[in-house]
Amino acid sequence: MTKPFPLQTILELMQDRADEATRNLARLIANEKDAKAKLDMLLGYRDEYAARFREAAQNGLTQLEWQNFQHFMNRLDEAIEQQRETVALRARNTAAGQMQWQQQRKKLKAFDTLSIRHFASENALQMKRDQKLQDEFAARAKTPAKH
Repeated sequence: MTKPFPLQTILELMQDRADEATRNLARLIANEKDAKAKLDMLLGYRDEYAARFREAAQNGLTQLEWQNFQHFMNRLDEAIEQQRETVALRARNTAAGQMQWQQQRKKLKAFDTLSIRHFASENALQMKRDQKLQDEFAARAKTPAKH
């Protein structure tokens, strides 16, 4: 009879932790992707607004229109800078999440390897027991029965 793996509970705990690290990494990657998309949107909006301003400037602008444009562009640039900082933070978080994920996978692999070795050893022992029984039956079959 095969003995159960004595560290099965720890193996299952490592699997749970690896699964959680995977879900966390997926969430971090999605957050980083969203932050990059928002940055791209802000940059696109800035380019579009600047192009519209250039067209309007060719037709002439009042001083108030010029000031409004400058004020709006400054606020947009601030938003872009904040979003760049957010993207950098999210990238660092993703990198940390990847490291945690790799560590959890490494731990899981170590316990999984121990489990595989345990069951390979148990199977080898069972095969030896089975072979011993077959040898005994074969030896009995060759021995003439005494009446």
